[in-house]
Amino acid sequence: MKIQFDTLDYQTNAVDSAVRVFEGQAIKESNFTITNNEPQGTLFTSDGIGVGNRVIINEEQMLKNVNKTQILNGIVPSDNLFGNNKSFPQFNIEMETGTGKTFVYLKTILELNKQYGFMKFVIVVPSIAIKEGVLKTFKITKDYFKSQYNGVIYDLFMFDSSKLDRVRSFASANTIDIMVTTIQSFNKETNVMNRENDQLSGARPIDLIAETRPIMIIDEPQSVDNTDLAKDALSSLNPSAGFRYSATHRDNTYPKIYQLGAVEAYDNQLVKQIEVAGIEMDEDGNRAHLKLIEVKTGKNGIIAKIEVYKKTRNDADKKIMNFKAGDDMFTKTKLQVYDEVGFIQDIDATPGFESVTFSGKPEKITLESATLEDEATKRAQISKTIEEHLNKELQFKKNGQRIKVLSLFFLDKVENYRTYDEEGNPGLGRYARIFEEEYERLIHLSKYKDLNDVGVPTSEVHDGYFSADKKGKLKNTGGNTLADESTYEMIMKNKEGLLTFYDEEKHHTAKANKIRFIFSHSALKEGWDNPNVFQIATLIETKDTITKRQKIGRGLRIAVNEDGERVPGFAVNTLTVMANESYKNFAEGLQKEYEEDGVIFGVFNKDSFATIVVHYDEVTEELEILGKEKSEQLFNYFKDEEFISTSGRATDKLKRAIIDQEIEVPEDFNKVVPQILDVAKSKVKSLDIKDAKDKVEVKVVKEALADDFLELWNKIKYKTTYKIDFDSDKLIEFASKGNESFDGVNSIQTRKGTYLYKKGMVEMSQAGVKADKSSESSVRATTNGAYKLPDIITFLQNETSLTRKTIVAILQSVDNLDSFKNNPLSYMNQAAKIINAIKNQLIVDGIEYTRTDDEYEQTLFSTETLNAYLGDKGNSVKVDENKQKTVYDYVVTDSSIEKDFARQAEMDDNVKFYIKLPDWFKIRTPLGPYNPDWALLYEEDDEQHLYFIVETKGDVSFEQLRPHERAKILAGEKHFKAVDTDIKFKRVSNESEIHG
Repeated sequence: MKIQFDTLDYQTNAVDSAVRVFEGQAIKESNFTITNNEPQGTLFTSDGIGVGNRVIINEEQMLKNVNKTQILNGIVPSDNLFGNNKSFPQFNIEMETGTGKTFVYLKTILELNKQYGFMKFVIVVPSIAIKEGVLKTFKITKDYFKSQYNGVIYDLFMFDSSKLDRVRSFASANTIDIMVTTIQSFNKETNVMNRENDQLSGARPIDLIAETRPIMIIDEPQSVDNTDLAKDALSSLNPSAGFRYSATHRDNTYPKIYQLGAVEAYDNQLVKQIEVAGIEMDEDGNRAHLKLIEVKTGKNGIIAKIEVYKKTRNDADKKIMNFKAGDDMFTKTKLQVYDEVGFIQDIDATPGFESVTFSGKPEKITLESATLEDEATKRAQISKTIEEHLNKELQFKKNGQRIKVLSLFFLDKVENYRTYDEEGNPGLGRYARIFEEEYERLIHLSKYKDLNDVGVPTSEVHDGYFSADKKGKLKNTGGNTLADESTYEMIMKNKEGLLTFYDEEKHHTAKANKIRFIFSHSALKEGWDNPNVFQIATLIETKDTITKRQKIGRGLRIAVNEDGERVPGFAVNTLTVMANESYKNFAEGLQKEYEEDGVIFGVFNKDSFATIVVHYDEVTEELEILGKEKSEQLFNYFKDEEFISTSGRATDKLKRAIIDQEIEVPEDFNKVVPQILDVAKSKVKSLDIKDAKDKVEVKVVKEALADDFLELWNKIKYKTTYKIDFDSDKLIEFASKGNESFDGVNSIQTRKGTYLYKKGMVEMSQAGVKADKSSESSVRATTNGAYKLPDIITFLQNETSLTRKTIVAILQSVDNLDSFKNNPLSYMNQAAKIINAIKNQLIVDGIEYTRTDDEYEQTLFSTETLNAYLGDKGNSVKVDENKQKTVYDYVVTDSSIEKDFARQAEMDDNVKFYIKLPDWFKIRTPLGPYNPDWALLYEEDDEQHLYFIVETKGDVSFEQLRPHERAKILAGEKHFKAVDTDIKFKRVSNESEIHG
């Protein structure tokens, strides 16, 4: 198959932005002499003339062109043409990973030649990986570009210090010629490019290149010219101008002429949306989990970041904490299980030997240490990645879409994928073995039986992209060696094969056609991608050095079908990242990486309003913008009026203005208020406050305060008092064995640590990156080994406030202490909850309510002030006042369930009257005040009147209610029995369940 290319508006805009810089330039050619006085005569051509670029427009005109382009693209106009490197003008072009920046700058080269006759171009890249990516894009786009540019002749070559003749032909070529080189090839005096060479009659290659005055393309400038030495090296090529392409520009002193950032790419669905899934081990803090994440040396000494369990209010959660020498692990984590670890004796920060030594057990942990859970976690990650992959294939098949699905696994050690015996014969590494076991198990499930590749042998559906030695053995490398160069070539060469389905009828039976799962070294983390990578997992044992942006960058590109055509839209394009952390932490970490790279979310600055358009001339197409000076005035006004905080973030006052679509600004800005609010809205993360315009005061429907209301009110209006009789023997019996309402401690069952698989969608906006959980399930995996048993008696004493004697009596009455050994913390937490629930129930059972002469005050219905918020995000339901079924014109609710209940009660003719009981209607209980949700008068068969106190809960199962709340409801039930007015209790999720 061949990848097809379309004319995409955003790519055309990026090309035009660069071309527009030279407006006013006539087609000119710069000829220079390339002969010398040596006997051999001319170096390159028969006439001794080299061909170079010649820019004839002046700096003032170029800056005008740049400003025009910036205004058209909504970018704050630059005051200067030059950035930190003053030797030649350079321009930043921001394009998110996966949007085709290599395609764009190759097309820009051809367009610059078409418009202005420029012929000499140098592409400078930071690494071998990116160099190979450029070569691949050149090859697969050549036919397309030739058709677009009338068969123009152009060539591209990699600088090779052993082939200097190619530099000679570059200087003399009278057609478009493009040299690609890494910065490392010419940033030192000892480089061949910088040395006089006999092949060139004593000339330096770099001088010949410089004579051509090339247009320079800098790919990933943050990694190319990040030192003064690198800047000098670029200047030595004597460029006419430079275009800097990156998703994240760190040096913003250069004028930015085009911007397609992460947010814009996401909003316009130009890249895949990101879904994050994670396998989280949850052992409830029963094991002294210790995972060394990082060792840092700073002003305050050496700090070790260690992942541990830390006690929370209810149980224990994993957390990465900072530790220093002398820290006591039990004191820091508040968990008994860390008592045996002791305190930190020493932290070694020596690179490559980072470790933490403890006074107890274990004696030492390192970055290389594999914890007991590691292999089971990795198995679960591999299994879920395969499952996600197969489900994606199933989805495409059902939709009739021929899109081949690929999954990518990053490893940090080759031996985890491929091993060799003493004779050099290859075998499966542990992750390859786990993969084959899990794939075999999953592919034979009945739901996958009709997938295209179900018959391909398991050993042929996966392969590894690693560098190899001369004997062909795979080896670990750093991503920038000669061995890696051949690996990148292999990855690029197989790109189309990997995108092609295995199909015997079409003779698509090559090795690459069968591969759907790719294992790659973590060093090969940039410069290559594949549009049909839909799942990415990192099986890293040491510190994960791949940034989150590098991970998602391998699969952000929009997918293609088997004909090589792009298939846009999020319905197809979702990238699942199998992370080594929670989806929430991944999103937060991703946002932090963006911010470290200079992408600021949700913050106003003095230029935030500069690009607001104040006038557009339809004839000349000239734009007039607010500009920097006025923007700064507005910014300062916003700060003075407290629309934004001192840190530049929106305040509630500005959020309110955005909701109201109304804001008071100085008179000069009145005409652009809508645009000001649009800018402000893009900076605000969430508008989670109610709309004041939707607020109404709730009024009493006086006509409703008649017969039906009075009949219901007279049933519920009485107050009571209570006394308690508590039985300790029953507490011990019920706590151990249970009763009709609760299971006892004896019923507790525990399992060893489980692995949870969690997924969340990552959403990106100008305000930031966020993730919402979309699903959660358990994964088949367990751990082995015994836990050290904590002091359960002291724990239960603290949690239940019962005496030690009572706790011991309860534990002596149970026969399931094996479950305690299996998962101590889980057992203790469950036991504490059961004992407290039984205790509260016995308090309620022992309660005796007595009706008093005191009553709830009916007049409060008329005197209390209530406000309701209308609209979809409001908290109220408008009632039909003519029906006179409730006391107010709006029912104010606490949840969507209550809103639905009110609507249903309005529609149900059997409901004669209903009240959302107000906050002041509280029943006293030993566990605190209880406020029921609803009171209803229900008519059946035109005569029988039934009276209900109703609880509307999301989960109506009585057992699922929190024990404390359950006990309060039971106490409330006793209260109404004492009132003796035939009130019935119901717990429902919708009104139709009340009677039946």
